[in-house]
Amino acid sequence: MSHSLDISYLADGYAKGAFTPADIVAQVYDAIAARGERPVWISLVPRVEALAKAKEAPRGPLYGVPFAVKDNIDVQGLATTCACPQFAYVPERSATLVERLEAAGAILIGKTNMDQFATGLVGTRSPYGIPSCVFDERYVSGGSSSGSAVAVAAGLVSFSLGTDTAGSGRVPAAFNNIVGLKPTKGALSARGVVPACRTLDTVSIFALTTADAGKAFDVAAGFDAEDAYSRPEPASVRRFGGDLRVGVPRAPLEFCGDEVAAKMYADAIARARSLGAQIVEIDFEPFQLTAKLLYQGPWVAERLAAIADFARKEPDSIHEVVRGIILGAEKYSATDTFQGLYRLADLVRAAEGEWGKMDMLLLPTTPTIYTIEDVLADPVRLNSNLGLYTNFVNLMDLSALAVPAGFGPTGLPYGVTLLARAFEDRSLQSFADAMHRALGDISLGKTAQPLKATPAVAADGASNKGRISVAVVGAHLSGQPLNTQLTERGAKLLRTARTAPGYAFYALSGAKPAKPGLVFDGKSQGKIEVEIWEMDEAAFGSFVALIPAPLGIGTLTLDDGSVVKGFVCEAHAVKDATDITAHGGWRAYLASAHV
Repeated sequence: MSHSLDISYLADGYAKGAFTPADIVAQVYDAIAARGERPVWISLVPRVEALAKAKEAPRGPLYGVPFAVKDNIDVQGLATTCACPQFAYVPERSATLVERLEAAGAILIGKTNMDQFATGLVGTRSPYGIPSCVFDERYVSGGSSSGSAVAVAAGLVSFSLGTDTAGSGRVPAAFNNIVGLKPTKGALSARGVVPACRTLDTVSIFALTTADAGKAFDVAAGFDAEDAYSRPEPASVRRFGGDLRVGVPRAPLEFCGDEVAAKMYADAIARARSLGAQIVEIDFEPFQLTAKLLYQGPWVAERLAAIADFARKEPDSIHEVVRGIILGAEKYSATDTFQGLYRLADLVRAAEGEWGKMDMLLLPTTPTIYTIEDVLADPVRLNSNLGLYTNFVNLMDLSALAVPAGFGPTGLPYGVTLLARAFEDRSLQSFADAMHRALGDISLGKTAQPLKATPAVAADGASNKGRISVAVVGAHLSGQPLNTQLTERGAKLLRTARTAPGYAFYALSGAKPAKPGLVFDGKSQGKIEVEIWEMDEAAFGSFVALIPAPLGIGTLTLDDGSVVKGFVCEAHAVKDATDITAHGGWRAYLASAHV
């Protein structure tokens, strides 16, 4: 029997003992062997190693969930190539996101193919082969996160990480009937990710459903002090209520002659209206003009800055099309950069008036899809066409969620994208999921598993009334022995964060299981890692009842200035405890002490 890889199915099966993570990992490797490694994968975790990890996986929120990462994301012991063999290096540490996902129980399968140095939206610019659309091998898979999307759509992993600068986390989702979440810039850590345009890049998430993308995002998101562009999530984020306003461009859009795509977009607007949304026409010009800045402005010079020494020393090792784009950036000056920044600020200000009219913006993910043959014959122009409705998003600091929009008469999938303002990533999810489900009898990716068999995303209310957030610091963290006290109560992991300075952190003597104590002394300068979990009031009450002295729940101040309920310790209990403040968190202490 071939098991579905949607996360809810796996969690239910593990809970009932119907199968184990090792069973699922074995199924994954069998499927990869049957399909062939190339051109989806650049490197795989050895099967025996993945099976061993499956047997020892922490019982966190992603327990036993197989995933993949794009090959510009570091994994300890596996080469990072960015689809350029001469650039390859073997990192000594995995990227922050990989660490967080594995700590939550997820099982890494391997690293996926990509447009070289994340430069392209087509998936054809790699020496490791050309991934194709899972529904028709004549057509492009989309890029640059080509292998990551195909791995999910083909049922080889539950979710995958890509990156997105110009649409690389959305275009491949549209071409393969899956979900692509492009988070707010800085919401996911980029430490351990080779940049394309460092000021614009985001790590993206591909999944079979919106719910699964959201689950991976909840685990991965959170401030990371090791990433200079990481940003803490605001303490309060706007939620969309019942009177949802969905914006669509007033002027006709460009579909590059693809009448089927134009009809699919019109159908998507009709579905949004049928779900109760108010359709609002907006002036799309500021967004269109911003899109042109990405490759017709100085931001292309960031691609050169990311690999300048390598590109100048070994230009012949770079794919011809990629080389032309990256080395062509040398023509831009510092003056050009500042003029581009001024122009962008003007366009963002112009768009503010349009955002005042809508909560979300609904767009085609791409205007059309091309064959591999056509793209190879005209690589730059056709690639540019695919970015018409994606290139502006990171420049304007928006969140985006690409979802399937059905199939055309030739059997090719189409997709649309919902966009909102920064840090409204989660607020997009319930309506995006409803749009997906309104398609009716549709399967996940190219698997035989029906979408209707998976749980829907809960409707998003105007507030979190009746829900309480609590910060945990030790044995209740994801993967730690008491984490089940949270998951059994339906608690949801919101993010990882750090306390403000002023908290001392101790390993308590004689505690079983091992536990830390957090004490505010007003003097310590360390910022202690915490996880923020959310649960309803009744669950919170029963959770607090389990907490033994000398621990309790107090009010913590986080490093972004927000306050949250969280674990604290009575001062008398740390007199014979070990001060571990310098480690910055319980996981770091356990790793150093080999506990």
